[in-house]
Amino acid sequence: MPSIALDNRSPQSWRDWWSLQTRRQFLGRTAQGLGGIALASLLQESGLASSRPATDDPSGQGVLGGGHFPARAKRVIWLFMAGAPSQIDTFDYKPEMDKWFDQDLPESVRQGQRLTTMTASQPRFPIAPSMFKFQQFGQSGRWASELFPHVGSMSDDLAFVHSMWTEAINHDPAITYIQTGSQIPGKPTVGAWLSYGLGSMNRSLPDFVVLNCAPRGQALYSRLWGSGFLPSKHAGVAFGSQGDPVLYLSNPNGVDRDTRRLMLDRVQAMNQRIHEELGDPETQTRIAQFEMAFRMQASVPELVDIADEPEHVVSQYGKEARTPGTFGYNCLLARRMMERGVRFVQIFHRDWDHHGGLPDKIRSQAGEADQPAWALVQDLKRRGLLDDTLVVWGGEFGRTIYSQGTLQRNMYGRDHHPKCFTMWLAGGGLQSGISYGKTDAFSYNIVENPVHIRDLHATILHQLGIDHARFTVKHRGLDERLTGVQTANVVRDLLRS
Repeated sequence: MPSIALDNRSPQSWRDWWSLQTRRQFLGRTAQGLGGIALASLLQESGLASSRPATDDPSGQGVLGGGHFPARAKRVIWLFMAGAPSQIDTFDYKPEMDKWFDQDLPESVRQGQRLTTMTASQPRFPIAPSMFKFQQFGQSGRWASELFPHVGSMSDDLAFVHSMWTEAINHDPAITYIQTGSQIPGKPTVGAWLSYGLGSMNRSLPDFVVLNCAPRGQALYSRLWGSGFLPSKHAGVAFGSQGDPVLYLSNPNGVDRDTRRLMLDRVQAMNQRIHEELGDPETQTRIAQFEMAFRMQASVPELVDIADEPEHVVSQYGKEARTPGTFGYNCLLARRMMERGVRFVQIFHRDWDHHGGLPDKIRSQAGEADQPAWALVQDLKRRGLLDDTLVVWGGEFGRTIYSQGTLQRNMYGRDHHPKCFTMWLAGGGLQSGISYGKTDAFSYNIVENPVHIRDLHATILHQLGIDHARFTVKHRGLDERLTGVQTANVVRDLLRS
């Protein structure tokens, strides 16, 4: 590869420099699979740490080192129900609604709130009480519907937040918002922020892993696990359910491990020379990505091979837990990742967008999600991992008490509702067996302790030892942070004393 001399700044050399830099930046920001991963500790081992940009930490422990204060949690698993489960049919019990069946939602409750185009033109807003039975569970007496008997049975291990809210009313901006703290695409995701701030606990696995369940429902985009303006090595690594878990993990035919090592050494030398001449920090990222890929060729196959898991453990995650791509398999894999020091695991379970045919559809979705989520929390608890692993469950917003379309028994649906929804959390130094926040009798407005998604982000960061207000990155002249410039508060009533 020819060297580009910058000492003699001729017009041609500058054009070459800008061209090369632009290509490298483009590839760095759009790379998928292994292009989104790296560990800073690899640079330390390679003797390259001294050339790292000032915005990244050379120790491999993240720019915050040990954080701002002692952490209660080390790891996070986010079980994201993409499409938005109905809080009314799952965990926000509203028995008073039975007597309101097919009556219009009062204007005094709706209060002129924004509606989607899917129901704004409806002549009526007929109330559709949940058709599912609820019962109280455990010593805490938490309510859960018959859709979630397993999750309900572990209510004493959970903290339910019934007063979540957001401003976004449509799926893509709402999912983008809860994943990145902004409705505008392009910002770093929660996992990327944690990778950047806290670094790695295992030099052979990514800090941030994404597990997508069966591809149905609305599309999910890689920017939902992207690094935004942070170095690209902090982006999430999406594991696949077919073939190699990570793209191009296996060596090509005829290439053995020694040959791969020799090739990487030569490529590393060339990239290091380019970095010395151009100073582009993404060149160092590429070097680290190649090194991580080489290590993952040994670590990832062992990680995803669940043959060594006892049958009684696998069966707890459900009958499909040995099938890659299912929610049960991904929950089991998440537990294995927690054991091996992965910092952040995001599991996307899709197709919760029930505008019609809700009774049958939500029953099917809950049937897939209930037992594995229970098994994950119980498995972590049994292995002593739950205390410092934070588990988060929920979608991007809630659902309306009124029906979208017909009120026929198996045909009705519910529209989007951003002003209140339910999430539950477990472990990570949080209280258990509690409910926080309260909605009105219609599950339409919050009447106690509202929790914005910014507050959720602030609380997650706090449990990992990070003060959200002090965790900023200078970008385009702004001090960017996950919780943005608006007010965000740690929900201290959720924290264990």
